[in-house]
Amino acid sequence: MYPGTFSITTPDKPAVIMAGSGRVVTYRELDDASRQLAVALHDLGLRKGDVVAMLSDNAAECFTIYWAALRSGLYLTAINFHLTADEAAYIAQDSGAKVLIGSAHLGDLAEEVRRLTPSIGSAYSFGGALEGYASFEDLLASSGDRELAEQPRGSDMLYSSGTTGRPKGVKPPLLPIAVDQPGDPLTGLVGKAFGINASDVYLSPAPIYHAAPLRWCGFVHAYGGTVVVLERFKAVEMLAAIEKFQVTVTQVVPTMFVRMLQLEDRRFSYDVSSLRMAIHAAAPCPPDVKEMMIDWWGPILVEYYSSTEGNGLTVITSTEWLTKRGSVGRSMLGPVHICAESGDELASGEPGLVYFERETRPFSYHNDPEKTAQTEHPDHPNWTTVGDIGYVDGDGYLFLTDRQSFMIISGGVNIYPREVEDALTLHPAVFDVAVIGVPDPALGQEVKAVVQLRDGVSGSAALAYQLIEHAKSQVAAFKAPKTVDFVSQLPRSETGKLVKRLLVAQYAAAGL
Repeated sequence: MYPGTFSITTPDKPAVIMAGSGRVVTYRELDDASRQLAVALHDLGLRKGDVVAMLSDNAAECFTIYWAALRSGLYLTAINFHLTADEAAYIAQDSGAKVLIGSAHLGDLAEEVRRLTPSIGSAYSFGGALEGYASFEDLLASSGDRELAEQPRGSDMLYSSGTTGRPKGVKPPLLPIAVDQPGDPLTGLVGKAFGINASDVYLSPAPIYHAAPLRWCGFVHAYGGTVVVLERFKAVEMLAAIEKFQVTVTQVVPTMFVRMLQLEDRRFSYDVSSLRMAIHAAAPCPPDVKEMMIDWWGPILVEYYSSTEGNGLTVITSTEWLTKRGSVGRSMLGPVHICAESGDELASGEPGLVYFERETRPFSYHNDPEKTAQTEHPDHPNWTTVGDIGYVDGDGYLFLTDRQSFMIISGGVNIYPREVEDALTLHPAVFDVAVIGVPDPALGQEVKAVVQLRDGVSGSAALAYQLIEHAKSQVAAFKAPKTVDFVSQLPRSETGKLVKRLLVAQYAAAGL
């Protein structure tokens, strides 16, 4: 299904509510606007398989652009507005976009990206005027009452967050169906695994340019629910939105859980009893944090593990997790294989690269066949990995340990930073923490914790010692940090992912 279905059955139902401004877009309005844009893009010469780039903050127009692409066989590339102009322009250029649509709220950034991408034929802005952009509203009006005779289903073509390198465009094959036909496996899985339906009010607190927020809002629209969007995540505002809009389902990243828990007694000022499910993904969740959230919100947490590449999916409920503490669940999209770097499959309980087996390759990296090939198993091209390390237990539950590129090798022993980070996350002095390997002349690498302290706490040698001893009480002594550095802020993406490559680069540049 798609918004056009619900523009007939429930035309006045809110499809989108912007939590801050209170702006409402009904299903009739979403269907009309996306129909107009689909026609207008066709008038500009775009055809099935072409790309539209979107540079926007969290705005209702994002869903007009998203559904216009999906109902006209186009790819939509949503660009991270927190990037520099050069970085954002790289994505616009690399994607091969023929049209750029930008939010006037981004001002200078949007104008500079347009200047840096002269190969893009047309650009349009909404919410105000931008230099180099024509009016988005006039573009929609040019379509009148026309509708495309055919509406082949399009797709997103999003770029990986770049936590381990330059962003890569993930280009899935287009499905051979119309937008209103069944056959999208991910939409079907969301209905089956999570029970999303027309009665749900779904709160999206993360930036829309990321894969999970954009896709999940689309899934909710496909089932006729209401999407409530936070313009920007703040812990208090998220809790207030749950209460105000009687939210039934939300999706967060673990850092958001931590920020809400850090509100301490203030968090109990809000009624969250309307929630039936709280989904979390995108980054590993420290087990102690998850336990505290289950104690607070009840056993309604559902975790899944996937990626922008969409090569696999595991799911686990709170009830399962309490018996399989730390697991990300069992696969719902292809068998899981754990393999050594040689490609040999490993036994149950042994950590290695996580591969998902699919009938056909589910994605390729745009303009980068070499990186695409690197994701393939050496003997099974339909087994793909995104570089995560984990193991599967005897019951088929997957446990992630870390990313391959973050592993620390100290004295010939593999140490996974995530385990040490989990041990320090809820220490009362810690606001945020990253664990990295730094050069050591005897051991090759040693473990270092880089810590952002909570307000009112000062770094000292005594506190560093206390944190090291705390880590030793949680993990084996050889895994605990040998040193602790205190910093004012750690590099995280807007979805809460630690951009560890930037931190590692800073230490490497300083010769540490």
